[in-house]
Amino acid sequence: MSVENVLKSIQENNIEWVDFRFVDLAGRAHHISLPASAVDADTFVNGVAFDGSSIQGFRGIEESDMVMMPDPEATYVDPFTAHPTLNVMCDIFTPDGERYERDPRSIAVKAEAFLQESGVGTTAFFAPESEFFIFDDVRYESGTNSSSYFVDSEEASWNTNRQEEGGNLGFKVRTKGGYVPVAPVDTQQDIRSEMCRLLEEAGLSIERHHHEVATAGQAEINFRFDTLKKTADNLLAYKYIVHNTARQYGKVATFMPKPLFGDNGSGMHVHQSIFDGDSPLFYDKTGYANLSEMALHYIGGILYHAPALIALTNPSTNSFKRLVPGYEAPVNLVYSKGNRSAAVRIPVAAVTPKGCRIEFRTPDSTANPYLAFSAMLMAGLDGIKRKINPTELGYGPLDKNIYDLSDADKENIRSVPASLEEALDALAADNEFLTEGGVFTKDFLDNYINLKRDEAKAVAIRIHPHEYSLYFDC
Repeated sequence: MSVENVLKSIQENNIEWVDFRFVDLAGRAHHISLPASAVDADTFVNGVAFDGSSIQGFRGIEESDMVMMPDPEATYVDPFTAHPTLNVMCDIFTPDGERYERDPRSIAVKAEAFLQESGVGTTAFFAPESEFFIFDDVRYESGTNSSSYFVDSEEASWNTNRQEEGGNLGFKVRTKGGYVPVAPVDTQQDIRSEMCRLLEEAGLSIERHHHEVATAGQAEINFRFDTLKKTADNLLAYKYIVHNTARQYGKVATFMPKPLFGDNGSGMHVHQSIFDGDSPLFYDKTGYANLSEMALHYIGGILYHAPALIALTNPSTNSFKRLVPGYEAPVNLVYSKGNRSAAVRIPVAAVTPKGCRIEFRTPDSTANPYLAFSAMLMAGLDGIKRKINPTELGYGPLDKNIYDLSDADKENIRSVPASLEEALDALAADNEFLTEGGVFTKDFLDNYINLKRDEAKAVAIRIHPHEYSLYFDC
């Protein structure tokens, strides 16, 4: 959409406020609203000022002035505000007119440009499957003398004996028993359908929605693939609409990877492919799972750099509560066709040449999508450049259920890092593939690693409630 069309849309939709948004290093959106009467063509040239020192990981107070530059191609009408509001995604610039190198969205722009300059292809397409939970109650605290959390859901397995007003109506979702049951077991058809309606209005093309494996309201909504930056924009809108629709229903949605002990966590499987114009580059009907040599090298780059990559695709301490064996977690760094126990899966059911793609199953939705998608693309491009053959490096293909293999058979299968600290160590040691073409800068990566080490330390030094069960009577 051009600036002219945005201004026309403001008039036609009787927009009262224009909400300018940007994303921080953690992937959380922030916003400043201007009266629609104050927004004109100059706003898209001069931008909107804000205080960068108040955003974690951005600038110090001595150089805090920053500018949001609106992107007329990234707008949608907010479905939740009482006063008609147009949401506009922005890039971040310095007052001197330079792109801010710590702006995650600018990294996505540079990654797309690097792909085109590499001569490999013209466009990278991404499609995340971002899972989430819908709870009825959530409470938590972390203080000097207490630490606890509590979540609840009307459909949870632990509520089969709960006394409810009018009696307990049963039909609870069993632990690990939530994959696509019909009502009345699935209580959230309508709320997911409403989320999808609003997502469609915001410009996302919805493919399907369903209940996921875990008890207590785990869900998944799939939207159609798009280019790297556009898909990251769409994921920001997706999370915003999911969070706020749940709130309108008196519930709460979370994309936390592992909010429940003993049941499946929420991942963000990321489908990806490269095209040259309209021609798919990952397809070859003579190759393994119909993959081209380029696609195999892309997989090689993903798996080779996976320990470092995971610091950006699984960037929370909670991420590694999900990445444990036994809960369909893709902890094994191998590739396979149709095998959901592998870190990289090649979908083979009902796939056309243009639909041929690879799926990296390890990421989760605590990732900043601009950073995660860019890092995956850079790892894959490095694999193509260096012709990294995943088979020669022992990454498969492995067309067996890895969870059922013997310990001896598993010995040669490399696993994901066991903690955020371990992943950050890997990123510190292996990041040259990210800095190719200046896509990620050393300053950005050093700053990111330091911030994430602080998060890991904050969790590590705190007392865990389960430690009382283990040690209080010593």
